[in-house]
Amino acid sequence: MLPEDRDKALILDIISAGEDIISFIEGSDFRQFSESKLLRYAVERQLLVIGEAARRLSRSFKDNVSEIPWEAIVGLRSIIAHDYGEVLTERIWLVASRDLNQLLKALQPFSDFQ
Repeated sequence: MLPEDRDKALILDIISAGEDIISFIEGSDFRQFSESKLLRYAVERQLLVIGEAARRLSRSFKDNVSEIPWEAIVGLRSIIAHDYGEVLTERIWLVASRDLNQLLKALQPFSDFQ
């Protein structure tokens, strides 16, 4: 299933933001991450980009790539954007250091389309 034209740009936005996050946290551990407001805010900003792009993807694309937890991605974006309580540093770290690679791997086949 090839993504719609609008989806193509959104997928590339997700991949680019994800790659930025990976480069931001490279060589860091949770302690360093939690102590660096600059690093946390940079990661949170890119997670906003990912969540907004995920929210705007077509329903047909998300239905056909259902192994990705789209609702959770958009939900995290809402928590960060609207500050529903305290954004949990541990949760952000786990997403950035553990879950993000799975998302990028799942989207990689859709980044090489013409």
